[in-house]
Amino acid sequence: MVTKASPTHTPMMQQYLRIKAQHPNQLVFYRMGDFYELFYDDAKKASELLDISLTARGKSGGEPIPMAGIPYHAAETYVGKIVRAGESVVICEQIGDPATSKGPVERAVARIITPGTVSDEALLDENRDNLLVAINQIDDTYGLAIVDITSGRFSILEVSNQDSLLSELERLRPSETLYNEETTLGSLLANRKSLRPQAPWHFESDTAHNLLCQQFKVKDLGGFGCEHYTVAISAAGCLLQYAKDTQRTALPHIRRIHVEHHNDCVALDAATRKNLEIDQNLSGGFDNTLAQVIDKCRTPMGSRLLRRWLHRPLQDRHTLLARQASIQWFQDEYRFEAIEQDLKKIGDSERILARIALRSARPRDLERLKNSLNILPSLQGKLKETTAPRIAELASTINEFPVLADLLSRAIIDNPPVIIRDGGVIATGYDSELDELRGLSENAGAYLIELECRERERTGIPTLKVGYNRVHGYFIEIGKAQKAELPAEYIRRQTLKNAERYITPELKEFEDKALSAKSRALSREKALYEALLETLAAELAELQDSAAAIAELDTLNNLAERASTLDYIPPTLTDEPQIRIQRGRHPVVESVLDDPFVSNDLELDSKRKMLIITGPNMGGKSTYMRQAALITLLAHIGSYVPASAATIGIVDRIFTRMGSSDDLAGGRSTFMVEMTETANIMHNATDRSLVLMDEVGRGTSTFDGLSLAWACAENLARETRAFTLFATHYFELTSLPEQAPSVFNVHLTAVEHNDHIVFLHEVKEGPASQSYGLQVAQLAGVPLQIIQQAKTKLLQLEQDVTVAAQMTTPPPPVQNDMFSAPTHKAVKELKKISPDELSPRQALDLLYTLKALV
Repeated sequence: MVTKASPTHTPMMQQYLRIKAQHPNQLVFYRMGDFYELFYDDAKKASELLDISLTARGKSGGEPIPMAGIPYHAAETYVGKIVRAGESVVICEQIGDPATSKGPVERAVARIITPGTVSDEALLDENRDNLLVAINQIDDTYGLAIVDITSGRFSILEVSNQDSLLSELERLRPSETLYNEETTLGSLLANRKSLRPQAPWHFESDTAHNLLCQQFKVKDLGGFGCEHYTVAISAAGCLLQYAKDTQRTALPHIRRIHVEHHNDCVALDAATRKNLEIDQNLSGGFDNTLAQVIDKCRTPMGSRLLRRWLHRPLQDRHTLLARQASIQWFQDEYRFEAIEQDLKKIGDSERILARIALRSARPRDLERLKNSLNILPSLQGKLKETTAPRIAELASTINEFPVLADLLSRAIIDNPPVIIRDGGVIATGYDSELDELRGLSENAGAYLIELECRERERTGIPTLKVGYNRVHGYFIEIGKAQKAELPAEYIRRQTLKNAERYITPELKEFEDKALSAKSRALSREKALYEALLETLAAELAELQDSAAAIAELDTLNNLAERASTLDYIPPTLTDEPQIRIQRGRHPVVESVLDDPFVSNDLELDSKRKMLIITGPNMGGKSTYMRQAALITLLAHIGSYVPASAATIGIVDRIFTRMGSSDDLAGGRSTFMVEMTETANIMHNATDRSLVLMDEVGRGTSTFDGLSLAWACAENLARETRAFTLFATHYFELTSLPEQAPSVFNVHLTAVEHNDHIVFLHEVKEGPASQSYGLQVAQLAGVPLQIIQQAKTKLLQLEQDVTVAAQMTTPPPPVQNDMFSAPTHKAVKELKKISPDELSPRQALDLLYTLKALV
């Protein structure tokens, strides 16, 4: 691709190439009239991504220049497709006046739209955060900075190993990731999309510190508690500069920086988030996930906050109990129903305010903000008598903003146009100058009719006409025979074959006003709209705080509604290590079943740390294990849980090792993936962790797998002492409770009837009696002939095992045995004795004698 301008290019292409050279890795949308044009490789890529025609314009080096274009008024749709594909777009607008420009009209970059910095409503998923993340590495410390341009939330954290870094990225799922190109992060993050390597000087710590202080208008960062997080601060500086460069404006809605601490939350690694299907199922969709079941929030910002809670459950019992108390208050007298009615009238204030800060808010954003502000007095009235401390705090944060509500009600019409470009947004009566200009434009016809009647009467010429054409403007037309009778103020404008056209000072004045009235009205309306945004931006801080409080209020109200509708109960939270659940249910599985869900108990405490779970495939082992984890997770966000009673001790981590799949891109087999996840558990689990392990060791040979499963279970029981649910088909593991007193057997029940299996899904004490593998295979549709062959082979194998167990011939010795030599002195002594005649003292002496002989 040509990237440098040369004298052989036209002036327009020289201008394009100069701009493109500054943005080599982004698609440049170059405004030409009513189109955005793309050239060279950008045109080819856009043609593929957008399925648009690839054409050519002129030549470069004797070859046609590839070109593709899109209408500027439809750009949003096309930009959305490009951003969702992980690409970035540079919007290059005309800033010069075509009437006064010599050569090509001057153009400049107006905005850069990247996956992590997009703020347009149509390009975003309203229920998910759209995050931009920057990562820096110094030695073994990884610093992360996270910003959501669409809300202004800005945070940092540091982790000390790669597993923790990958876990955080799985939690955040950033839309775009920046990283220091001089670190090892490139290879670690290689399979992730929308990666942007950045030069190391973007992560310079002093520069970052100064940038952050300027942004927050402080002298140092001590007030935010982040001064010691040097690696994360360097990442934050890179992130902030990137955001400013792309938005081409200040970021006033980013007002503070928050430090995330690992000890505050329950750690979930990447495998756990995937296996528990918190808000994304194993196929990558939203159906049949925990979030789908418990998210009925009335505002998009409430839904986003709930997802953040689910992915970052807390260990702080005080905060969790405050949330429980809030849920209880909402449930009392079904208050949540009345509050829902107000909440559903509130728009996505967080993102609307961000667009106001970025000066990209649209008229319908302001209408939704107006509706939101108008409903706040009603909402406040319903919160006035609250007895829940956290709701009282939120209510005090939510202001009513009567002045802004009145301003928006007067300024913005109901159901305004999508964009301000063509006007028609500002309400009549808001501005007298605008009303006058609109009146001139809209009432020109009536004025001309009135003028024509008046001039006919004044001149006595019944054929007098008032007209207009584009060339000569407004005129009064009179036949040549009557021209001698005209008033003196009539000035000739045009001569026709049979008539003369005139202008009068009054008509000229009207013409000046009327011809410019529409454009002047539009300019006036845009100026009023900009002034409105400035007024709102001045109240941005309080508006943002109120929006954040409404989001939390919505989330808590939603959890109250879900608890009431789904029959959830408040768990007892304790610092004593235990997980006791009575009649627990899987929140997702029960929501899709037509039949009643079979509930089960779970008891884990300091004396009962591990359950070895056996039973048939499809019997419910995985459901039982996952429901324990999901109930524990819900308890740690302050939610009620699906059970008849529950006492949950605060846990520090939840681990899962369930399911299996190849990591082809990473070059890892199924068994390697399984062992990597197992290793992570063995290294990081503590006695306050909840561990779910399902079929460990099944990816290798029987003896290898059994040995690994036994060793893992024994280590978790004896050394780590984590709360563990260990499902297995290795029945040999059911003997582990005989050696480790904190290990117990439970099994999932099933019954056989006429060669068919019926799953009862009940958890009972003790090991299972069999696996029912062939019956499950038959249920899955394996041909009956194969099932019969398998049964025959099973009988043969069982007989072989029985015969082998009965064989008395010992295997050949691998080394000499002291009893294999018949002449050994110890053997001779043993032959002489009669054990029944030995006293205890004599037996002890004999043992010492034999030991000396050996």
